[in-house]
Amino acid sequence: MITLAIDASTYRGSVAVLDDARVLAAEHVAMRGAEHEHLMPAVVAALEHAGRAARDIDRVVCGRGPGSFTSLRIAGSIAKGIAVGVARPLFAVSSLALLVAAAPARSGRHLAALDALRGEFYVGLYEIWPDLQLCELESARLILSDRVDAFAAELGATVVSPMRQAGWIQSQPDAAAIDRCAALIAESGPVDVRTWEPLYGRLAEAQVRWESTHGRPLPAG
Repeated sequence: MITLAIDASTYRGSVAVLDDARVLAAEHVAMRGAEHEHLMPAVVAALEHAGRAARDIDRVVCGRGPGSFTSLRIAGSIAKGIAVGVARPLFAVSSLALLVAAAPARSGRHLAALDALRGEFYVGLYEIWPDLQLCELESARLILSDRVDAFAAELGATVVSPMRQAGWIQSQPDAAAIDRCAALIAESGPVDVRTWEPLYGRLAEAQVRWESTHGRPLPAG
């Protein structure tokens, strides 16, 4: 089975093409504004390096977040467009799971932690089984930055994060690590491409400002 995997939950986007569990090609790009946005070219490059065409894809897997609002929208739009274009199913997996899956971590409990800015972190709790597959124990939530270490200690978990800090395992969400999330992907099943949206974790700053100015929720649609 040929899988195209995409994640852009941080300022580093990743693309991978896999044949079952074997990574055929992988690309990594910066996600810092439209003038530096190269995620779609990275998809094209990964397929070329893998020796595959879009029609060869059997499924698309996209990191669903939480994370950077703009980057997640870009990745989600590309994933949905390709899935619709080649009439293949779209699956979504937590970007926090991809963070743990990409870490040089052994079996046990791990708390994925992504900087959410504003003095907060997105965190999610995962168990790595002896076969290195991931099991989600607690889904994504926001906690204060100064609570991460204490929260991990309460859960008996090791922190995994892109941030460099004593006692933490340093990692980045990586599309090439989706094989370690196979159980999670199979359990969740494909999404409805028409209605699926990434899990942003919080409202976009522009929406917060609009709702504050107008005193009402932003209309949907």
